[in-house]
This record gives sequence, C-alpha cells and structure tokens, in this order.
Amino acid sequence: MNKFILLILSLSFLGCSNAQKQETQPFSKYNKTIDSLMQVSFQRGIYNGNVLVTRNDSVVYQKSFGYTDGSRQTELTKKSIFSPGSIAKEFVSVSIMMLVEKGDLHLDDTLSQFDLELPAWSEKVTIKHLLNFTSGIPQIDYDNVKNDKDILEDLQLLPSLLFEPGTGFNYNNNSIFLQKRIIENASKKTFQEFAKEHIIIPLKMTNVGFDLDFDYPNRTRSFDLHKQNVTEISPTKGWLWLSIDDLNKWITTLHNYTLISKESLKSLLKNQYFENQKTVLGSAGNSFTIHSHGGQFYQFEAMYVSEFKDNLNIILMSNNKSKSFEIIESVYNIMKGKSFSLPRRSIYRQIRKKCHEDINSCIQDYFDLKESSFDIYDFENPDELNGLGYDLLTSKKVIQSIAIFKLAVSEFPDNANLYDSLGEAYYTNKQYDLALLNYKKSLELNPENTNAEKMVTKIKNI
Repeated sequence: MNKFILLILSLSFLGCSNAQKQETQPFSKYNKTIDSLMQVSFQRGIYNGNVLVTRNDSVVYQKSFGYTDGSRQTELTKKSIFSPGSIAKEFVSVSIMMLVEKGDLHLDDTLSQFDLELPAWSEKVTIKHLLNFTSGIPQIDYDNVKNDKDILEDLQLLPSLLFEPGTGFNYNNNSIFLQKRIIENASKKTFQEFAKEHIIIPLKMTNVGFDLDFDYPNRTRSFDLHKQNVTEISPTKGWLWLSIDDLNKWITTLHNYTLISKESLKSLLKNQYFENQKTVLGSAGNSFTIHSHGGQFYQFEAMYVSEFKDNLNIILMSNNKSKSFEIIESVYNIMKGKSFSLPRRSIYRQIRKKCHEDINSCIQDYFDLKESSFDIYDFENPDELNGLGYDLLTSKKVIQSIAIFKLAVSEFPDNANLYDSLGEAYYTNKQYDLALLNYKKSLELNPENTNAEKMVTKIKNI
C-alpha cells in the first residue's frame, strides 16, 4: 500500500512540472511518467490493453497490460489483434477517396449508378452524402438482419429516406455498408481484396485481418467487468481487426499523405454539410492540427490522438472497455508538459452487481465508498450513474433504475441529461405525471433538448 501511495505522489509531482522543463526531457522521462500512469490504471482494474506512443517515428512508450480474454490465462503482447470499432470505417472511406483520386469514382456519383436495385431515392443520394452521413438513409435494422444479403434487401425495400439528402445528419452503418458496395462495383474486387492490395500489403501491416474467428493467431476476445467473454457478432462483413503497431502505421501513412492527398484527407476530416457533426475519420477541428478518433465494439475500445505538427501518435487499444478515453487524455497531457489526472475506478462497475441484487444496499455502498474512497472512484462523472441506471433499465429492472436516476439527479442537480433519463424510466413504468415533471425539468435546464420536448408532447397526448 505504501508503494502505491508513493507512486501516486510521484505522479502528482510529475504532472505539475512546468511545460518548459517537460519539453526538454528525453523520451526516457516521458516513458517513466506514462508507465507510472498506466501502472496505476492497471492496478485499479480500469485498463486492460496495449499502449503505444511515438514521436517522429520513434517509440516513446510501448507496453501491454493484462490478458487476451476473460480467462486471464494468456498475456497480451504488441502483436495482439483487437477490433478498433468505428476506426475500421476509416479504411472504407479512404478507399473511396483513393478511387476518386484515380478517377474511377466521383463524389457526385449517385447510388443509382451502381446496380444495387435500390428504390428511386437512390437517384438523390451521392457518395458525398454517404461520406458525411447526410444521405437520409436510416441505421441498419439490427433486430431483423443477419448478414449482408439481408441488409441489401432491407435497403431495397426502404420506401423513403429519413430526410432529403444533405439536409440532416444521421450517423449510421448503412452508409459504410453502401460504400463497400460502391468500392466493389468500381474496383471489381471485394472491399477486403481492395484494402489488402492497396493498403495492407503496401503498408506492410502484418497482424491484421477481416472478420476474424476466435482462433485466429493473436486475436483477442473482449470481456466484461465480471471477466466473462462476451458474444461478438456483426451482421456485416469487411470489418478490419489489427494490432496497435499496424494502427500506428495507418495513422502515420494518412498524415504523410501517402494514400490520399492532403486535400482529400481534409475533406474526410471535416463534415462537408454540418460544421459541428461527426466525420468518418473522427475530428481534426478547424485548425487541422490534432486528429483524434475513437471506436467501440462490444467490450473492445480503441482511441488515438495524433498531432500533425509534432508527428506525435498516442494509441490505446483495449478488450475490456473502461477508461481509455480518459487515460489517453492524461497521456497526451504528459507529452505536452501539462498537468494530468490520475484515472479513477468506475463506481458504476464497482456497485453494479449489488444494484442488480439489492438496490438499497447498492445505494448505501455508493455513499460508503464516496466517504472512504472519493479519490479512488469516479464520483464526479455523471455518466457513471447514468450508465448504471440504463444498465438496470435495459435489464427490465425499472424500479431499481428509477432509484439510481433519482440518486443521479440529487448528486448532479444541474444536469439536464439525467432528468431526461429519469423521465424515461418513469415513462417506462407508466408513471406519466412524474415522467412529464422530469422531462420539463430537463427542458428548463437545456431548452435545446429535442427528445425531452418530443416526450412532453407525447405524454400530454396520452
């Protein structure tokens, strides 16, 4: 315990060093500080995965923490292969831009040109709409489709769009599915074949594959907070899995403009229709100096931050989703000589099991831990209780979810989203008067909450 306290104290001291001193430190100094941060994260049980930090193509820090699956029998290595979640979509859209630059495709080409037998709305939807998620095409109907054939048939039966192309935004995987079909039509190869020929082999990516089975060499499995491996099913094919070194090669190559031009990369990093909406490549801001992107798939979680100017890449890949997004922010601050935060354990994860068994004991545990271990657990993040409430709600434990959402709004009384969540739980329990009260409170705190506005109208009609 004394060693752990000393480790935290040393981290706090290092985090408060001024920027000028930190920038003159050699890589070994960054390495030591990042390693201390990651050791704390691992010891607190909030990180299981691989970490890589590079600058100017030199490794600043690289290490593996934890295991390849929930059995905890085999340790991770730098060759371990993860699902990067939505980061895999980058390979699809960059392939589209490669074909555009080659002249085989044009951004104004419509879906009706690609022999997909889609309804008349396909004459209005362009490749540019798909790249920016402004096509009006809805999300994949995961409840009713099992494979690519089902998805295409579902689209062929789609009577109309959600909105006129270019007038709204809807982030969805149908856009990615259709981009793959366009690549196949233009290149006369499957997306997997095109990516292997034009990306994977040229970049010398060695620990990589598509739609990998559990027994594929170095392939990890994702597991939950109870150390149980989870089911990993995707109805669509062509999803890339890769190691952290191969993801680093991809990011570096993108930023060297080897695969596509700077202009093409910028067009993918900025939504061409709505300035503040997502892009398929994540975010780079208006200054085009820092590129960040994250993805999740079941309990897989991947995140990177890449700085163009300093040629800095920071990558985390985990198979036990927890605090990657917070940890990477601290690593970035270390590399920039700024103060950083020690990651805290998830209070949601800690009390979840008790909440499913006895809600009153669960809430008592919450307050006991808050009093005794405030600096260890994440009590300052409203998403912790919100996530726990929805965990219970989706498990059809509505009364318990109401109790957690009530706790949440008492802990964060100015958070509009939590009142919206409590309203949903009351609505599910058919307590419409209380649902209405909380949706109104949410709207009072955030007048732009369109969901609360819609629910107020819906309840009044009831």
